Amino acid sequence: MKKILVVGGGTGGTIVANVLARKLSRKEAEITVVSESPKHIYQPAFIYTALGYNLHERDIVRGEEELLDKNVKLIIDNALRIDVEDRYVVLERTGKLDYDYMVIATGSRIVPEEVPGYQATYHFYGLEEANRLSKALEEFSGGVIAVGIGGIPYKCPPAPAEFCCLLDYYFTRKKIRDKVEIHYLSPLPRTFPHEAVAEAITEMMEKKDIHWHPMFNIESVDPEKRIVYSLEGESLRFDLLVMVPPHRGAKVVEESGLGVDGGWIPVDKHALQYKDYSEVYVIGDATNLPVSKSGAAAHFEAKVVGDRIYADITGKKSKPVYDGRVLCFCDAGFRKAIYMDFNYEKPPRKPRFSYLWYLGKQAVNKLYWSLILKGIV
Repeated sequence: MKKILVVGGGTGGTIVANVLARKLSRKEAEITVVSESPKHIYQPAFIYTALGYNLHERDIVRGEEELLDKNVKLIIDNALRIDVEDRYVVLERTGKLDYDYMVIATGSRIVPEEVPGYQATYHFYGLEEANRLSKALEEFSGGVIAVGIGGIPYKCPPAPAEFCCLLDYYFTRKKIRDKVEIHYLSPLPRTFPHEAVAEAITEMMEKKDIHWHPMFNIESVDPEKRIVYSLEGESLRFDLLVMVPPHRGAKVVEESGLGVDGGWIPVDKHALQYKDYSEVYVIGDATNLPVSKSGAAAHFEAKVVGDRIYADITGKKSKPVYDGRVLCFCDAGFRKAIYMDFNYEKPPRKPRFSYLWYLGKQAVNKLYWSLILKGIV
C-alpha cells in the first residue's frame, strides 16, 4: 500500500485527494490531507462579500472533512518542514509523516506589510478584510477610489480590474456614481497580462469612465496625506485605496528551502514534478508556473497529478501532462461578464461581454462545492 500525502487543503489539494480516492482502493493507497484549518473557504466569494452581496454562509465556507471522500484521512495541523530527500513532513502537533508520493498544495500567503503605509489600505484577499472593505464602501459617499497592485504575482490576475468594473455597478445602484472617481493602477503597460483581453477590458473601462494608469507599481502609501506612490515616480491622491497585497509562497516552503524568487516552487511545467523527485508534485499557487495563480489553474493541475499518480501506482505507462490550461470568468457588473479559456500554446482571444458568461460564472460558483472539488468536472 502506497502512502500519498497532500499538504494543503485548498482547491487543488482537495481535488487531487478526491480524484485519487475515487480511483484507488484502500488496499492500494492510504491518502492523507494535511490542512491548517478545518474550514474550506471559497475565495472567489471575497470580492462579492466586499461589495455587500448577501451571500449565504455555505456559499463561502464549509467544513473540509465533508468535502473529502470518506477514504481520505484529514489532519488539521501546521506543516513546519518538508524533507524531500528522506520523504517526510514534520507537523507542529502530529509529528513526522512519511510518504511514497507527496502533493504540495500549500497555496500562497499575503504580506501587505511589505508595502510601507499599508495600514491605510483595504483589500479583499480574506474574509475578514473583505467585510472590513464592505463597511468602508457602505460609508463612502464620494471622492477618489484607487484600486492598485502591491506586487506580482498575485492570486487571480483579473480581480483588480474586475473589482473596478463592479465598483462602477455598485455606485450606480447607490445612485452616487457621478460623485465617485474610480482609478485602476496597473503595474503593466496595459489593463491585463494578455493583450487581446486587455483590449476588451480597456474598452469597457473607458465606457464606464474608469481611469487607468499603466506602469504604476505601488511602492508606498502616505496614510496622512492619502497619497499612493509608484516605483516609477508617479503618485495619486485618494480617499479610499484598495490594494492587492504582495504575495509570497507558504512559510513551510521557504523554510524548507524549496521556494525561489518569493517562495514559489520550481516545477516541470507539464509533469508538475519538483526537480528530479518524481514522487513529489506541486500544484496551484505554490508553483512558479507561468499561469494564473487561481483556483481554475489548480483545478486542472490537480486532475492531471491525480491521474499521473494513479497511473504510476497501477503500472500504466501512459501519463497525462498539464498543457497550462486556465479557464476564467470575469464579472463586469450589470449582469455581463467575459470568458477566457487558454493554455501554454493558445493565448486567449479578445472576449466579448455578455449575459451568457455572467450566467456561466454563477454556475461555477454553485458547481464548485458539488462537482469541481470532487474532480468530476
